[in-house]
Amino acid sequence: MVKYKNAIFFDRDGTLIKSFYSSKKKIPIAIKYLKDFKIINNAKRVIKKLSEKYLILVITNQPDVSRRKNTKKNVLKINSRLKENLKIDDIFVSYSSNDNNKMRKPNPGMIFLAKKKYKINLKKSFVIGDTHKDIIAGKKAKCKTILLKKKYNQNLNLNPDFIIKDLKDLLKIIRV
Repeated sequence: MVKYKNAIFFDRDGTLIKSFYSSKKKIPIAIKYLKDFKIINNAKRVIKKLSEKYLILVITNQPDVSRRKNTKKNVLKINSRLKENLKIDDIFVSYSSNDNNKMRKPNPGMIFLAKKKYKINLKKSFVIGDTHKDIIAGKKAKCKTILLKKKYNQNLNLNPDFIIKDLKDLLKIIRV
C-alpha cells in the first residue's frame, strides 16, 4: 500500500519573499535579481515548524522569462537562495505567460506534477498565496486554500478557506 504525504504549497513572490508593488497597476511584481531577495517576516520559523509534518513545496509563475524581461538564470539563483534560507523540499516553476498553459497558475498543473512526484494527498494539503491565481489553482486541485492578505488583494472576490495577515497565523490553522 502506498503511503500518501501531505504537503503545503507556497507561492513564492509576495508570500515567501518580498515582491515589488506597482501602484499604477495595483499588482505585485516579482523580483528579478538576487540583490532584491528578502524573506517575508516569520517565513523561516513557520516553515521550519510546518516541515516537521508536511512536505514544503513552492509553486511559482515566472512569466517574465518568456516575456524576455528576466532570465531563467536569475530565477534559478533566487530559487536556490530560497532553498538555502528555508526548509523547502522542492520548487516548481512555470515560465509560461499563457494563461491556458496547464502548468501556469491559476491552472493546477504544478500541483498535479508534485502530487505525482511525491505521492501527495491533495485533500489534506494546503495552497498558500497572495493572489487570486494561487487560490484558484488550490481550489482546482481540491486543496485547502489560504490567502495571505495584502493591499493588492483586498477587493478580490475570492473564497479561500482561510485568510491570514501574517505567515505566523498559519500555525493557528495548520496543526503540527
